[in-house]
Amino acid sequence: MSKKGWIASAGLVAIAITIAVSSAFVSRALAAPEGKTAKVPVFEVDTSWPKLPNNWALGNVSKVTIDQHDNVWLIHRPHTAPEGKTPAPPVVELDANGNFVQAWGGEGAGYDWPDAEHNVFVDYKDNVWISGSSPSGQSKTKRSDDMLIKFTNKGQFIFQIGGRTVSKGSTDPKSVNKPGDIFVYPKTREVFVADGYGNRRVVVFDAETGAFKRMWGAFGKPPQDDATSGGPGPSGGPAGGQAAFAGGEGSQPALETTGPGPDRFASPVHGVIVSNDGLVYVTDRNNRRFQVFTIEGKFIKEVFINRGGPAKETASGFALSPDKDQQFLYTADYGNSHVVVLDRKKLEVLYQFGQRGTEPGNFRGVHLIATDSKGNLYAAEVAPGARVQKFIFKGLSSTLPPNALTPTQLSSAKQ
Repeated sequence: MSKKGWIASAGLVAIAITIAVSSAFVSRALAAPEGKTAKVPVFEVDTSWPKLPNNWALGNVSKVTIDQHDNVWLIHRPHTAPEGKTPAPPVVELDANGNFVQAWGGEGAGYDWPDAEHNVFVDYKDNVWISGSSPSGQSKTKRSDDMLIKFTNKGQFIFQIGGRTVSKGSTDPKSVNKPGDIFVYPKTREVFVADGYGNRRVVVFDAETGAFKRMWGAFGKPPQDDATSGGPGPSGGPAGGQAAFAGGEGSQPALETTGPGPDRFASPVHGVIVSNDGLVYVTDRNNRRFQVFTIEGKFIKEVFINRGGPAKETASGFALSPDKDQQFLYTADYGNSHVVVLDRKKLEVLYQFGQRGTEPGNFRGVHLIATDSKGNLYAAEVAPGARVQKFIFKGLSSTLPPNALTPTQLSSAKQ
């Protein structure tokens, strides 16, 4: 084993002991039909990544994304950086080796910079999209981040959709409401928004003009507000909705461990990604699931992630393997501190890795994730982790890495 080691830590020993009672934990062969050996992607944490200049420190890193040049972009909340440290600017660009390229962001003329930075996405033209999640427990103010802002990759303002505290709820075609994630799909030149912490929908805009295109809720139904929405909803108007949501924790639906789950998204509608073959994947974090749709919003299927707990919030963000068929889908389990590896076509969980811990390769608040063209995986951590990690793709293996957790083992560990 290399000095860096397979994204394992001393903390995994306790889990290994629990699991070993009922099954072997290390060097397990993967079963496959017709006598073939199944192979899964495996990773090694890069403990030297990233490298920041000027004695800069990161606050809570809410999003990491990769541009078409394999440069790595992240957005963080400077006001949550450790006391006594010099906060980096909100938007930071690094190369694949973790070397600093540039940084920018903050208040400026003509646009509303978010009070709680949440999203960054670099599109097919190298334009940079930004959004926020205020009000929340980490906001500077109680104003609502109801906007998407589009910049050049040097930070020059292009246009804004929505504005500060303007959302009229989940059927509003002109604004968003504390969106959870952004993805620009080159084939249709549209921006897909998981919308979000305030609204309960997916909303799509023209990426070139900002014009509204369409929207939908869970199971492809029309969007519906609820009592904790930032819009009108049953709470009796925007003020009531915002007050109910002020803690930033989202709605907490009753735990359902069987059946299809609630007929509406809970807060937050947190992650969105579109595959090469035109499938839209959307995480519904507090309902412990993600749902799959066509480009037009027709419901296809849902998948529950660690539905039995113990954490209340699981599926948080997505990444796809970079092969042409995008064979593997990755999702961050925010509450249980795992990254989940799935067969994308079968929508079957292959294994999971990571646990709650400060050690490299473990997570505290794994939030949104990304992959580059070489298959390397990047993970952004909000509070209390406040960091971004790189996991080097080591190829496909028919043997699970030592820290792998299968669904059966996870069940055994919880008993």
